[in-house]
Amino acid sequence: MSQPAPPSPAALPLAIRPSTETDLPAIQAIYAQAVREGTGTFETEAPGIDEMGRRRAEVLGRQLPWLVAERGGEVLGYAYANYFRPRLAYRFCVEDSIYLAPAAQGAGLGRLLLAELIARCEAAGARQMLAVIGDAANAGSIGVHTALGFQHTGMLKSAGWKFGRWLDVVLMQRTLGVGDGMVAE
Repeated sequence: MSQPAPPSPAALPLAIRPSTETDLPAIQAIYAQAVREGTGTFETEAPGIDEMGRRRAEVLGRQLPWLVAERGGEVLGYAYANYFRPRLAYRFCVEDSIYLAPAAQGAGLGRLLLAELIARCEAAGARQMLAVIGDAANAGSIGVHTALGFQHTGMLKSAGWKFGRWLDVVLMQRTLGVGDGMVAE
């Protein structure tokens, strides 16, 4: 009797969960490829695992989410939110970041990660979420944000220089929870 074929990787269940330190090598590899080959980030030198761990610890220390999407034990992407700016007045305004492994792009995973990130940031008390999207030609990121209720709020023309060309930055914003309703100080 022959054994049934193992399920294809796409048939395995997808989990979106809080990241752990053991995810850092996969997170760093995904980000390093985005730095080397993409325009979604304006970093030009890929940070190492220690630096990615420091960044993750900063986010978690602010009681904000850093999530991974995993299927069959493989991290396919990650998303996190951090304060838009470090000054105290910005504490209710977060900026999202989403990065996917190339093989996971275009399959709706970014939308799932962003939806979960939004829910967790609302639960954490954030009132506004900003998307600062590198490269105005980044239709995938702009589309995901638009589909989840972000509004176009501006563009920074020729703000970055990468791969021998000027890149624009698209600014998008979404209200979370009660938005700009009163805050108990």
